[in-house]
Amino acid sequence: MPAPALEVSGLRRVFGDLVAVDGLDLAVAEGEIFGLVGPDGAGKTTTMRMLTGVLPATAGTARVAGCDVAHDRERLKEHIGYMSQRFGLYPDLTVAENIDFYADIYGVPRRDRAARTERLLAFSNLMPFQHRLAGNLSGGMKQKLGLACALIHTPRVLFLDEPTNGVDPVSRRDFWRILYQLVRERVTIFVSTAYLDEAERCNRLALLHQGRLLGLGTPDEVKALMPGALLELRTSAPRRTAALLRGQLRDATVGLFGDRVHLATRTVAATEADARRRLADAGVEVLSLRPIEPSLEDVFVAVLAERAPSP
Repeated sequence: MPAPALEVSGLRRVFGDLVAVDGLDLAVAEGEIFGLVGPDGAGKTTTMRMLTGVLPATAGTARVAGCDVAHDRERLKEHIGYMSQRFGLYPDLTVAENIDFYADIYGVPRRDRAARTERLLAFSNLMPFQHRLAGNLSGGMKQKLGLACALIHTPRVLFLDEPTNGVDPVSRRDFWRILYQLVRERVTIFVSTAYLDEAERCNRLALLHQGRLLGLGTPDEVKALMPGALLELRTSAPRRTAALLRGQLRDATVGLFGDRVHLATRTVAATEADARRRLADAGVEVLSLRPIEPSLEDVFVAVLAERAPSP
């Protein structure tokens, strides 16, 4: 069995009194898209920075692309690409010049650059814009350029820290198409995201909260962590409904999702009867109340309510 592309054991990082990452254990296979999922402050960026050798760990071990992150950082750089939240594109350089600049940083031989650059421009659909200044690109195109720069040295493992944050839905979709192409070439992708719908696109994922792992597995395996069942409630006043029921229903977690209210519960019949009674007393009409399959967002909210440590 081949060694994992990435393996982490007991990884921990402390800043003063703050435990940013607390005993993280996970392994990622070669050619896998692995998602690190959680809200702001969950520890995603700190984890990324430790795994790329940017930030030393307080405790624990990590091996990436066969390199010990703590003791072999220089060799590690040859095998990884890292696109941070504030990836350093140069606005006064063109698209092609930015790629060439990063080729210099990574020590890509001159004889290989033209072919690699042409391939990356075609790969990211940036060929028509190669002479445009990076500062004049749209947000989605800047992300594609950042990805091209991170790939110029052909890394084995690619780290992407919330790469589509603030990018429009069409650009997000295009960006993920590129990632799927990379996976077909056996590149391992470790991506963090706060978008739960985006996490569904990963082969496997980890739910992270306050530096702790709440769940690990395929999207379907993580959904199976859902305690009990999920009810979808539709009323004429969803916000008022959520406010009325939140904290009032026994053994149920209440969440507002657009114009629907989701009730995660272990006691379906009792929760349904209780919700109907409370809404009738408040004069709120129930349009429908039915069990549904949970999304990852539902699971995260429910698992967090049950397992997360108190602040």
